[in-house]
Amino acid sequence: MDTTQHGGLSAEQYQLLVEAITDYGIYMLTPEGLISSWNAGARRFKGYEAHEVLGRHFSIFFTPEDLDLGVPENALRIAQEEGRFETQGWRLRKDGSRFWAHAIVDPIRDADGRLLGFAKITRDMTERRMAEMELHRSQDMFRRLVMGVTDYALYMISPEGIVTNWNAGAERIKGYAPDEIIGQHFGRFYPEEERAAGGPDQALRIARETGKFEKEGWRVRKDGTRFMAHVVIDAIREPDGTLIGFAKITRDITERVRAQQELDKAREQLLQSQKMQAIGQLTGGVAHDFNNLLMAVLSSLELLEKRVPLDPQALRLLGNARQGAERGAALTRSMLAFARRQDMTVEPVDLAELVRSMQEMLGGSLGALVSLETNFPSDLPLAITDPNHLATAVLNLAVNARDAMPGGGTITISADADRDFVRLRVEDTGEGMPQDVLERAREPFFTTKGVGKGTGLGLSMVHGLAEESGGALRLESAPGAGTTATILLPLAAAPSEQPAAPAQQQPPPVSDAEAGALRIIAVDDDPLVLMNTVMMAEDLGHAVTPCGSGPQALEALETQACDLVITDHAMPQMTGLELAAIIAERRPDLPVLLATGYAELPENARALPVLNKPFSQDDLARALTDAAKARLAAPQGAR
Repeated sequence: MDTTQHGGLSAEQYQLLVEAITDYGIYMLTPEGLISSWNAGARRFKGYEAHEVLGRHFSIFFTPEDLDLGVPENALRIAQEEGRFETQGWRLRKDGSRFWAHAIVDPIRDADGRLLGFAKITRDMTERRMAEMELHRSQDMFRRLVMGVTDYALYMISPEGIVTNWNAGAERIKGYAPDEIIGQHFGRFYPEEERAAGGPDQALRIARETGKFEKEGWRVRKDGTRFMAHVVIDAIREPDGTLIGFAKITRDITERVRAQQELDKAREQLLQSQKMQAIGQLTGGVAHDFNNLLMAVLSSLELLEKRVPLDPQALRLLGNARQGAERGAALTRSMLAFARRQDMTVEPVDLAELVRSMQEMLGGSLGALVSLETNFPSDLPLAITDPNHLATAVLNLAVNARDAMPGGGTITISADADRDFVRLRVEDTGEGMPQDVLERAREPFFTTKGVGKGTGLGLSMVHGLAEESGGALRLESAPGAGTTATILLPLAAAPSEQPAAPAQQQPPPVSDAEAGALRIIAVDDDPLVLMNTVMMAEDLGHAVTPCGSGPQALEALETQACDLVITDHAMPQMTGLELAAIIAERRPDLPVLLATGYAELPENARALPVLNKPFSQDDLARALTDAAKARLAAPQGAR
C-alpha cells in the first residue's frame, strides 16, 4: 500500500479526499492531455461518470469556438512552459449545456523535473454560493498579480504621500528595493525643479479633490538618471468616503517617446524631401523653359550689336540688355544647380589652388570693409567635385558672409581632412543666425535679405553640389557668434591608386581653315531658339537647314548633304538623344552636337558633345569647330 504522506494524510487518504470533493472538479491529465483520474466534483458539474471520460482527451469539455482557437493545446503548453495556466470561460457539460468555469492547470513533475502530467482544477462559477469564495480568491490573485507585474510600478502611498508598499515593476523602473523606499515620501522620484515648484503636493491634491491625477513628465531613478513617465494617481476611499491613501501607477515611456520623436523626425524629413523634390522638379522645368527664352534674347542681342550703327547710346542700351539677360542666365544656372539638372564633371580638385585663383574675384566681390583670410595645410589632399560649381559655391558662401557683416569683418576660408572627407570651411564674424532661420537656411528661395538682394538659392545650390559630389553641407551659427559653413567633399584617390590612362595615338591637329564652312541641320522645337541658332551659324559662314522636330531632320538627311547636326534634347515626338541614336545607325560618320538647357541625361549620352543653353555665338563657333575637327581627325573608316 502506498503510504506517501500529503500534509499528514496518506496517499490513500489523500486520494479519497480528492475523490470526495464535490464543489471542484479535480482530475489528472497525462502529458498528452488524456484524463487519468476523475473526482466527484468533476462528475457533479460536468455530468460524466469516470468510465465515460477516463482515457479521453480533456478537450471534450471545450466549446467549438475554443477548439477552433486551439485553447486546450495552448493551456497545456503554457502550463508546461510557465508552470501554470489559469483562465475562465465557457465549458460544456455532458448534456451540451454550458457553465462558466474557472480552470487551473498545473504541471506535475518528479524530483528530476520530468513532466508526469497535469493537475486540473475546475470550479463552477455560475453558482451563487461560490461568489464569496471566488471574491476572496480573486483578491488574493490580484495581490499576487500586482506584486509580480514588472512593466508598471504599482504601489500605494499614504494620504501624506508616504510609500507603503512596492512591487517588482517599481523596483525595476525606479531602482529602489522595497526596504530602501517603503516609509519614504514619493516626492523623491520628482526632479529637483519640480519638487521646488510643489509638483508632488499638487498631484495628491488633485487626486484627493477629483479622484484622479494623470500626467506625463520626467522622473528620477535611484542612480540619478531621468526617464519619461506616464503617471496615474487614484484616490482610495472607504465605503463611507474616508481617504485611505492613493494607488500610484507609473509606466516608463521613455522608449515610446523617443520612438515617437524619431517617427516625427523621419516624417518631417520625408515631407521636407518630398517638398524639395517637388520644388526641384518645378525649378528645373521653369529653368529649362527660361533658358530657351534667354537663348533667344541673348543671341538676338549679340547679332543686333553687330548690325546697329556705331551709336554709343544704342550700344549702351544693348549692353544693359545683355547684362540683364546674362544675370538671368546666372539665376537659371543657380536654379538648375539646385534642381540638380546641371551637368557636373567631378574630378580631383586642389582646394587651396582653387581658392587662391579666386582671390582677386573674391576681393572685388567682398569690398573694402571685409578682410579675407585663408588657411590651407601644405599636405591637404585633393577632393572629388566639380571645380567650376565649387568655385560658384565658395563665391556664394563668401557673399552671404559679407552680407552678414554690414559693418565689416573677417571671412576665413580654410580646409582640413580626415580619412574620408576634405572639409572646406567658410567662416565669418557676422551677425549669426537664430535657430529657426538656421533650420530653414537650405530651403530654396528662403532668404532674409531684402527684395532684389538675393534669390534664396545660394545655400540650396551649395547643398546640392555637396550631395552630388558625395558629401554634405553643414551649417553652424548662433546670434552674435557668426556662421561657419562646412562643405564635406570625398577624398580623391592618391596618385598611386589612380589607374594610369592607356596611351593613345593622337591624330594630327586639324586647323580652323581645314574645318571650313559646314552644312548644318539645326533641330529645335522652339521657333525662337531655332531661328536664332540658324542666324548665328549663318553669320559664322555656315549653311543651315532648320528643322522643328527629329522626324523632320531625318527627312532632311535623306535629301541633302550634311556635315553636322545640332539638336535640342527635350522635344516632343523624338528627343535629341533618340535622334542621335538613329543618326548613329544610319550615318555613323555624322557628328551630332546636343544643345540643351539642362543636363539630366542618361550615361549613354556622355559621349556626345554638349552645348549648354543659353550659348553665345562664340560658344557656338567653338563647338562647331571642335565637332568638325573631330570628324576630320577621325580615321577614314569612321567617317
